[in-house]
Amino acid sequence: MKWEGRRESTNVEDHRGSGGGGGGKTPGIIGIIVLLVGAYYGVDLSGIVGTPSLSSGAVQQSSLSAEEEAKLAKMSKVVLAETENVWGSYFSQRGQKYTPTTLRLYTGGTQTACGMGQAAMGPFYCPGDQKVYLDLSFYKDMQTKLGASGDAAFAYVIAHEVGHHVQNLLGVLPKVNQMQQQVAKTQANALSVKLELQADCFAGVWGHYAAKQDLFEAGDLEEAMRAAESVGDDRLQQQAQGYVVPDSFTHGSSADRMTWLKRGLESGDINQCNTFAAN
Repeated sequence: MKWEGRRESTNVEDHRGSGGGGGGKTPGIIGIIVLLVGAYYGVDLSGIVGTPSLSSGAVQQSSLSAEEEAKLAKMSKVVLAETENVWGSYFSQRGQKYTPTTLRLYTGGTQTACGMGQAAMGPFYCPGDQKVYLDLSFYKDMQTKLGASGDAAFAYVIAHEVGHHVQNLLGVLPKVNQMQQQVAKTQANALSVKLELQADCFAGVWGHYAAKQDLFEAGDLEEAMRAAESVGDDRLQQQAQGYVVPDSFTHGSSADRMTWLKRGLESGDINQCNTFAAN
């Protein structure tokens, strides 16, 4: 990905190493995957974050070298800036103003308006404070635990979370969260899947226009597709427990996640991202 030398977003809070509450026992691979199944790229974290394993004041060390951290921090700021360009233009063309999300970089754990967040949950968006939360060590987790690697894969992760912010600005996110409170668990899960797949499609819309700005190199978009495949609920459940329970899906199957990401990438049209009207 050709991100070096590009504009870096200033909408970033760097809380790395500040002791936001990342101590306690680090979950093993099964524990991490179980967390990912329920909270991966989560939106409403009120019932998930704040786990007993977190203790305040302790600082969890990053699994990255200082050089790796510095590189990923710069790349994350560039990707965020690129999302601001695309969504700023989209809203402007419709006579509206885009209010960018803020990216908070942290290590181990951090306080959010949705409760305590931790790195093992993966990146997430909190609608309460309109911020995206990211522990940069997730880059290595993607490589070693999820089988997805590369700058474009990491960019997809950030773009997906920004997609949730766009949903929030458009009123989709609060409406779906309200609907989820009124239905049974299985139906609530199905709504969550549609929400997450739409965020994948929005990430694809961003990728469509970012490609026109010469951000990607050969193979980058395929890399992003592999990342989407790696975080399908069916794949994560199979890896964690040896079997799949479709009714418990909250983010969609690998096939569905790739389908909607590809739809956004190919169309560049937010109107093609209506997952709620799709079967």
